[in-house]
Amino acid sequence: MIRIGIVDDDTASAQLLEEYLHRFEAAHGETFTITHFSDGAEIVRHYRPDFDILLLDVEMPHLDGLSAAEQIRLVDPEVVLVFITNAAQHAIRGYEVDALSYVLKPVSYFAFAEQVRRSLGRLRARSTASIVLKIAGGFVRVPTQNIVYLESAKHRTIVHTIDGRHSFVGPLKTLEAELQGQPFFRCNSGYLVNLRYVAAVQESSVQLHGGHDLLVSRARKKPFLAALTDYLGAQVA
Repeated sequence: MIRIGIVDDDTASAQLLEEYLHRFEAAHGETFTITHFSDGAEIVRHYRPDFDILLLDVEMPHLDGLSAAEQIRLVDPEVVLVFITNAAQHAIRGYEVDALSYVLKPVSYFAFAEQVRRSLGRLRARSTASIVLKIAGGFVRVPTQNIVYLESAKHRTIVHTIDGRHSFVGPLKTLEAELQGQPFFRCNSGYLVNLRYVAAVQESSVQLHGGHDLLVSRARKKPFLAALTDYLGAQVA
């Protein structure tokens, strides 16, 4: 399921893009969830990083697409941005927000479909899942491959990543369920470890890349080692 936002003040233009997206779905076996926004101001007002692709009209009355993209990039570095525009000269400013490309009006299906293919290619090249965390002041999207381990701390969960850490109110088991099927395993009741970052396992501890040293409980040591062995075997196979 690919989540796409169309941001365009022109209803006819937005409807045309949606028709093209449905045509692309039928031709390529994709599934899109499509959300409409009538202006850049509308999407940034309560933006949370749960879109995969945003199609932004450049010229809108209240907040143009380029200015909206600048605000979106402050909280979402991953979403793929494609601008819909009458003028190619906006491209330089688009590079500043890491836009994938531009589609010039009037939009033809074949030019649009090519940009959709490119967008999907960028998404899949990352080959990374992500989770959205509700933190103080808003939301943040964290690629799961960047999570080193998760820690339960009273009524909070702390997500330790390669770039820092995020804390939010909620139980560790909630994220554990969301991460099911990925290489995460508990070494004790308080820590959920990303197996890709395990450097060594000692008598009663696991060392993670980055200098983290976590306790391995006696009850969980055997299943933890079994999970680690399965993970390492899958990487070699």
